[in-house]
Amino acid sequence: MEQRMVDFISGLRAAGVRVSIAESSDAFRAVKQVGVGNRDTFRSALRTTLVKEASDLPMFDQLFKLYFASSERPLIRPQEHLTPEQRAMLAAALRALLSQMQQDQMQGEKQPRDGRQSPGQDGQLGQLLQLLRHLLSGQALSDEILEQAGQQARLPLASHPSQQPWLTRRMLQAMGWEELAEVLEQLWEELARAGMGQEAIEELQRMIQANQEALSEQVGQYAGMSIARQMTKQRPRRNGPELMQRPFRDLSQAEADELRTQVRRLAARLRSRAALRQKRTNSGFLDAKRTIRANQRYGGVPLDLRYKHRHLKPKLALICDVSTSVRHCAEFMLRLIYELQDQVAKARSFAFISDIEEISQDFADNQPEVAVDQVLARMPAGFYNTNLGYSLDTFCHDYLDAVDRRTTVILLGDGRNNFNDPRLDLLQSIKRRARRIIWLNPESAPLWGTGDSDALEYLPLCDAIYEVGNLAQLTEAVDRLLTSR
Repeated sequence: MEQRMVDFISGLRAAGVRVSIAESSDAFRAVKQVGVGNRDTFRSALRTTLVKEASDLPMFDQLFKLYFASSERPLIRPQEHLTPEQRAMLAAALRALLSQMQQDQMQGEKQPRDGRQSPGQDGQLGQLLQLLRHLLSGQALSDEILEQAGQQARLPLASHPSQQPWLTRRMLQAMGWEELAEVLEQLWEELARAGMGQEAIEELQRMIQANQEALSEQVGQYAGMSIARQMTKQRPRRNGPELMQRPFRDLSQAEADELRTQVRRLAARLRSRAALRQKRTNSGFLDAKRTIRANQRYGGVPLDLRYKHRHLKPKLALICDVSTSVRHCAEFMLRLIYELQDQVAKARSFAFISDIEEISQDFADNQPEVAVDQVLARMPAGFYNTNLGYSLDTFCHDYLDAVDRRTTVILLGDGRNNFNDPRLDLLQSIKRRARRIIWLNPESAPLWGTGDSDALEYLPLCDAIYEVGNLAQLTEAVDRLLTSR
């Protein structure tokens, strides 16, 4: 417990909560007096000695849940509650279910349109059977299974307690949790065909449901403790220039608010840089045809040079993923682009999660900060429902007039498509109409193409792709796309 408290205090410091050595000593003395038997009393002792400001209380509560999670819920052993005859029926139903699942797999009934392997095939079949075995035997998940699911969900990259619910869901998804409901439904049907009574089936369902909840809690606690350990290794957070370098996914609410106040100043700086570049190129560039015509009287000797002066502001079509994993990045990009409207000939904006809608009117009617809040409120974030392929289908059907030969299409998203068809053909159609396609990806490059990411498949269709995991990178990317012609 002492080491857990040391790690907890380190986690608080890493999250920006100021805890002195004296206050740490006070916490240990307080816990020695009250003990750890009563969770509420223990929590109050730590809160009283370690937290000095009300603004730090939410972070304390989040971290306390991670470091001092309640004990795991015990699992039920359903087969111990069955009669020998019912156990035989269950074994026969499981054999029939396995045979059916293997047959479905061989027939390719779950093969996706793009030909890739989906979670319901090959390795996922084994994961589903493994999950089912744990539920029926009442065994907790092994560390090996949890570690594998954590790697698939990118748990090692997590560094903030607010990410725990999202990563828990991703781990469950990687383990086949969503497909499990269909498998269990098939199992109940097989049991009914085997002759098991409805009352016995319902009792088995209640036990399996209880075990599902217990395993879900186990995954959540594993995710929480992993985040806690990673936070302990971080340097304490400070505001200032370092805040521009902090990943969007790690920002606290206070830090996000601080960065929002910086956006207008960043836009002013970018506007000044663009104006300076334009001034430096005011001399134009050589117009060969006009120069030749103007110098016919000199026998074609170019004594009188003629120049072209052209400064075309770009037209933009912004297609932004506003799902949970990239919402902060989309928010800051929209704010930044619309603060720079005088540098853009025309901008039409679209937001998508499972489908796409145009949000240009929100920015035409409101200030950027109001419009962003309005859009994000209208499109509540969800989990595992991102579908860029379907959104591109809607875009090509309803909004393709937003793209012409002068338009730069900016796609913002992590390319995670939940194993849906990425519809590369549609992006190719957009590319044929557009001047160029720029992809802004808030994920780090080593993660592109892992798990359900289609980023590497979209990459050959893009003229450029930039990593924009923090505000500094995003500002640099916006500067490039506004100044390159």
